[in-house]
Parts: sequence; structure tokens; C-alpha cells
Amino acid sequence: MPRVRRCRYQGCHAFAMMPNYYCAKHIAHEAEYQAQREKYRQRHTTRATTWHYNHVTRYRNSVKSEQNKFYHSREWQSLRALVLQRDFSLCKYCRINPGNIVDHIVPIEWDQSEMKNIDNLVTCCRDCHAKKTRWEQDYYGTGLHNSLKDVPAITDTELINKLMNARDGK
Repeated sequence: MPRVRRCRYQGCHAFAMMPNYYCAKHIAHEAEYQAQREKYRQRHTTRATTWHYNHVTRYRNSVKSEQNKFYHSREWQSLRALVLQRDFSLCKYCRINPGNIVDHIVPIEWDQSEMKNIDNLVTCCRDCHAKKTRWEQDYYGTGLHNSLKDVPAITDTELINKLMNARDGK
């Protein structure tokens, strides 16, 4: 006896012959459904892709490994809480959106000594953090495939906001 399952078409209770998911009446939807499943399967990470990301990007050298260790420490958690409280959880770049990301004004990849300096930390929203990261890659040369540039540090958040929005054409 062949194996069967219920048709996946909305409201249809007919049987579909395995390995199909749709009955003979709705078999036209099978290819679309299979494509959707394949897209979902490829989008979700596997253990191997997570391992690869961790070893190629996150822990690519001893400095990055130490930075990652710092972000999992109690010291960082208390610094983060203090900054969020000090800034009233409001983004210091756009001054509009609530923020839950604590960002280094001068990136620690460019200046390690500023890692634990509370005056180098501000609250920012997700959108401003993404813009600032792109701006830092251009200005400071931070990031995976970039080399650090010898430029003056910019610590004024209003100036950084203008520069990162000018970069995006706003």
C-alpha cells in the first residue's frame, strides 16, 4: 500500500501520494512549495556555517578574540547598563529613536585603549549603528578586509551623525 499524507492546499483534505505534498488536483503548487522549502533551508544556518563564521570572522586573531571575551564579561554588562541609564536609552546620533545598542564612539579596533572608557560609549539605535559601522569602515578602515588608516579620532557625536548621513546621501 502506498504511503500518503494530506494535501497542503488550503481547505483540501484529499490524500497526496508521497513524496508529493499536494494531491493530483493541486499538483501545480508542488514546484512552488518545494522552491519555498529550499529557500528556507538555505537561509537557516547550520552548525558548520556557524563554526566557519566564528573562526574566520569573530575569532580571526587574538585581538578580536579578546574583544569578544570582553563583551561577555560582567564589566561590559555593568558599563552597558550605566550608559543606557545615562543616555535614557535614547539614540545619541539621531536623537529620535530609542536605542538598545551601546556603541564605541571611537572604534576599539582602531584604538584599543578606549575599550573600557565610559566617555567613549553611547547609546544608539539599530539603523544609526549600521550607518556608523559603514562610516567607520570608510573613515577608520575598520572591518575584516580593510587596513586601519592614520586619521584623527572624531569624538563629537553630532559631527559623526552629519558625516555618516552625508555618506549615505541624506
